[in-house]
Amino acid sequence: MSGQDSRLRGRWGEDRAAEYLGRKGFRLVAANWRCRFGELDLVAEDGTYLCFVEVKLRKSAAYGSAGDFVDGRKQSRLRAAAELYLAKHPTDLQPRFDVIEIYAPQGTNTVNPRIFHLENAF
Repeated sequence: MSGQDSRLRGRWGEDRAAEYLGRKGFRLVAANWRCRFGELDLVAEDGTYLCFVEVKLRKSAAYGSAGDFVDGRKQSRLRAAAELYLAKHPTDLQPRFDVIEIYAPQGTNTVNPRIFHLENAF
């Protein structure tokens, strides 16, 4: 699988996650926000929280839940990126780190992927 295919699948998953958050009343503030520490997949707010959302797309949970892949090292990079984001975009909202797991057995051809939102994941 090429890097291009991987990016397209990742973008597809992030689009599904953004749609899901929109249905839950969140407003998308940023997507794929990049800095020297890494990338924030989605940044969304709901009036109370400013959520830094890591999106994990998998075909199944055969090798562990998608959220299991947000390990301590990844969490540290996300925290550093979020700190820089907040320095550049101050807010009165409470920051929170969420993980959205998306299970799509047929990849981007999956009509109804299963989506799990892990609020305050770390």
